[in-house]
Amino acid sequence: MLIKLSKPATLNNYVRTVSLPTSCAVTGTKCLISGWGKNNYSDPLMCLDVPILSDTSCNSSFPGLISSNMFCAESIEEDPNFCMRDFDTPLVCNGQLQGLWSWGQDCVWGNTPGVYTKVCNYNSWISSTMASN
Repeated sequence: MLIKLSKPATLNNYVRTVSLPTSCAVTGTKCLISGWGKNNYSDPLMCLDVPILSDTSCNSSFPGLISSNMFCAESIEEDPNFCMRDFDTPLVCNGQLQGLWSWGQDCVWGNTPGVYTKVCNYNSWISSTMASN
């Protein structure tokens, strides 16, 4: 689902745009996730570096549950203050939106990675949907 705004968003320190990916990010790419927090909203926005995991590693964490439209990322830094319940948290790599948090444990560090929607697989759909509206 895409949301069409009734008027352009006002861009400022809290609202910005991000580019769609020109290609899919590869294993090991260092990316950034951000969110307002799990229970109480944080000020400022919290950010954390996470690398993209291999498909093999992702599948071994979630046997039979990972499709070609998903990938995993997990922080190597243990940060108990960074736990997510922000569905669709963006995962940005080199200034491009590569993923949206889909499911996984609340915290992005530990023994279980977060699972993200692979945005690059939806570029054509996003473009055609935007063009028709």
